[in-house]
Amino acid sequence: MALGYLFGGGVGTEPHGIELYQAYPVMRDLYARIAEWSGLTTGQLLDEELPKEVEERQSVGSIREAALALAVHDILAEHDLHPAVLGGLSLGAMTASALSGALERRALIEMLAHSRAVTPPPADAPVQGMALAFVPAGTEITALTGDRPGVHLSGDFGPTADGAAAIMMLSGYREALEALAAGLPPGLVTPLPDRPIAAHSPLRGYFRTFMAPYIDAMSFEAPGLPLASCLDRKLLVTGEDVRDLFHRNATDPISVVDVYTGMKEQGVRLGLVMGGSIPDGILRFPFPVVHVDRPEHVEQVLTTVYELGIEITEGRSAR
Repeated sequence: MALGYLFGGGVGTEPHGIELYQAYPVMRDLYARIAEWSGLTTGQLLDEELPKEVEERQSVGSIREAALALAVHDILAEHDLHPAVLGGLSLGAMTASALSGALERRALIEMLAHSRAVTPPPADAPVQGMALAFVPAGTEITALTGDRPGVHLSGDFGPTADGAAAIMMLSGYREALEALAAGLPPGLVTPLPDRPIAAHSPLRGYFRTFMAPYIDAMSFEAPGLPLASCLDRKLLVTGEDVRDLFHRNATDPISVVDVYTGMKEQGVRLGLVMGGSIPDGILRFPFPVVHVDRPEHVEQVLTTVYELGIEITEGRSAR
């Protein structure tokens, strides 16, 4: 029975990992290196307020989330825990790619730092936004959204833990998302505050275009571990597969269902959710999961691995 690591996406507004940073020297050493690679301070990586400007906020927040996920991996490695399978959503897919050996950690962090230089849409452009849709079981998302202009399906998080609904992510123009929510029964569509980016939709085309030359110049290798894609139901098996994910991530919809289905097909029977970007207890997974973003979670992982008889693989040095 295999151990899988699942990395969430998105840029959280609440700091995570402070207790882990205080408890584990390996995390403090890693954060010192990431600070050097990114030009940020350790305070910015931990708990300082994120910048106000949209693209800079996205960049710094992404580095913060990636740093925590890498740190949790290294903390578990000190306890001789290593993944047999990797998967991730959006930013998490790129972090998982680094841990698979497909690219160097430094290259990932420097790419995320480079992204802050993108020119945002003009100030008079329509404001972008995101929303969550709670789609009742047996209902198609199109029954809620129709073909409303300015609204794009950008993420599939699968069924809730109780199976009553599926959670979908919508991206688009804020005005269109708010109008959609207002025309439906309360609770079906909830616009997200402080999310002025239409992630994983065609509206991020300008960002994809800006990042393309940088990603083209990066070095990618074949992943050294099975790596489940969040953009297609398949494994990423070549360096060019990984490069393609990096290119498409900004504009293409993501699916946690594709990720955990691919991980299960690779024999995963326990998933560790790395960092705090996937809420605990909300989603249904096809295998038990343990969330890891606090020191007490490490002991919980060790106990669960032992109780389930999970096979511990020999560690592979990530680049």
